[in-house]
Amino acid sequence: MIGEEVGERTISGGKEDPSSNEIIKKEERKNKRKKRLIKETEKAGKRGVCYLSRVPPHMDPLKLRQILSQYGEIQRIYLTPEDPAAQLRRKKAGGFRGQEFSEGWVEFTKKSVAKRVAGMLNGEHIGGRKRSRFHYDIWNIKYLSKFKWDDLTVEIAYKNAIREQKLALEISAAKRERDFYLSKVDQSTALSNIEERLKKKQKAEQVRKVIRQFPQRKPVVDETEKKSQLSRDILAGVFGSSL
Repeated sequence: MIGEEVGERTISGGKEDPSSNEIIKKEERKNKRKKRLIKETEKAGKRGVCYLSRVPPHMDPLKLRQILSQYGEIQRIYLTPEDPAAQLRRKKAGGFRGQEFSEGWVEFTKKSVAKRVAGMLNGEHIGGRKRSRFHYDIWNIKYLSKFKWDDLTVEIAYKNAIREQKLALEISAAKRERDFYLSKVDQSTALSNIEERLKKKQKAEQVRKVIRQFPQRKPVVDETEKKSQLSRDILAGVFGSSL
């Protein structure tokens, strides 16, 4: 049996089959990945997530981690950036020009720690040094039971898709409005050009002199006068010029 097994892994010349070694290595790497994923899943099942319905002004993820890390080990933090329109209004009003955040999620390595931190801090002053800008601000933090970080990832992806769809609709509406406006401008320009040409034509017709020509006819001699003149000529020929 041993000879058969060894024979399967060798080729002529007593060397091992490279393809077999590659298959074995791939299987080992695959098993390691599976074990790592299982461990990560087990760890994720033990983690707890807290939700911050309000993020104090000027607080960023780094500062939030520094403050909350003293209560327990933190795995991940995500803060939602404020609405760009609100940020623009604040900057125009001369306010803080940095990035502000509207809400956030904090993942602790243990559910018990997350639950304890939320129960202990919610509604309390942030505290710390009195000179700190967060000293008199209040925590708005809640423990999310049965909530996983993957749920947050799905929610963020959904919100991003909705926001992109809304933005696409706004851009499409803006393009339609622009095209409508441009078409009206083109129509107005065309009408203005037509009116201008008509005015120029009317002005040219008013300036132009109209010369009318009438056909001239030869004068018509009266028949009575013509006969009288003929009679005189005849008599003059008969009786002489004494008439």
